[in-house]
Amino acid sequence: MSKSAKIHDQSNSKPGKPAFATPLHPHRRGIIVGASDGIGAALAHKLAKEGYTLALVARRGDKLNELSNEINSIMGEIRTLPYTHDVSNYDEVPALLSKIVANLGGLDTLVFMAGVNYPPGGMDKYNFENDRKMIEVNLLGAMAWLSPVATMFHSAKAGQIVGISSVAGDRGRVGNPGYNTSKAALTTYLEALRNRLTRHGVNVLTVKPGFVNTEMVKAAQGGTPLIIEPEQAANEIYKAMKNRKQVIYTPSIWRWIMLAIQHVPSFIFRRLSF
Repeated sequence: MSKSAKIHDQSNSKPGKPAFATPLHPHRRGIIVGASDGIGAALAHKLAKEGYTLALVARRGDKLNELSNEINSIMGEIRTLPYTHDVSNYDEVPALLSKIVANLGGLDTLVFMAGVNYPPGGMDKYNFENDRKMIEVNLLGAMAWLSPVATMFHSAKAGQIVGISSVAGDRGRVGNPGYNTSKAALTTYLEALRNRLTRHGVNVLTVKPGFVNTEMVKAAQGGTPLIIEPEQAANEIYKAMKNRKQVIYTPSIWRWIMLAIQHVPSFIFRRLSF
C-alpha cells in the first residue's frame, strides 16, 4: 500500500478526518493558530511527532495545505487538518472552533502564535494604521480564540493554553511602540487567564521568544542578536508544555537580559535607541 493510500485508510475515521482517540490509541488534540510557517510550522511538526492530532489554522491557505500534507505524509496517516482563517475576522471564531473540536473529537491544547510586526521605519515615524493592525491581530485575535477556549477548559477542569508573546512586551522601547504594546497587553491577558484558570486545572503558558529566524524578523529593521531557528523554539515550547511551565523565554538567556532591562531606570532607558 502506498503512503498516500495509507493516509486515507483509517478504520475509525471518515475520509479526510483523523482517527479519533481510543483507550488503546489515545491522541492529544490541539489547535495551532498561526501555523503556516516559522515557529508555528516547526511546532506543528514537533507536536505531530509527539502524538498530537492537530488543527492547523492560518491566513495563507496555500502554505497551510502544503504544511499539512507534508506532516501527514511523514506520519503516514492524517494527523493534521488545515483551516484557512484570518484571526482579525473575530466573528468566524465560534463556528470554526466548534467545527474543529467536532472534527478532532475534542480539544486538549490551544496554541496561539499568529502575529504581525510592522516596524515604524524610523524614530521620527508614527503609523496608526499599522499600530491598529498589530492590536487587531496580536491582541484581539488572540482574545477571540482564547476566550471561548478558556470557557471550554474551565468547564472541563482540564486543558492547556499556550500564547506566544515576545520579549518586546517586557518594556516600552522606542523602536516599535505599537508592537511592544500589543505584546505587553497579550502577556498581561495571558497572566490574567492563568490566575483565573489555574484553580480549575488548566495550564496557561506564556512564551517570550527573542529573535527567531522567521520572515517577520527578516523584514524587521535593526540587528538580530542571539537569533535561533524555529525548531529550537519549538523544542523549548514543547518541553515547557510537558512540564506545565507558566512563563518561558526562548532562548533562556533572554530571561536574564530582560531582567536587566526591566531594572534600568527610566531616565536612562529613555535615552537608549532600541
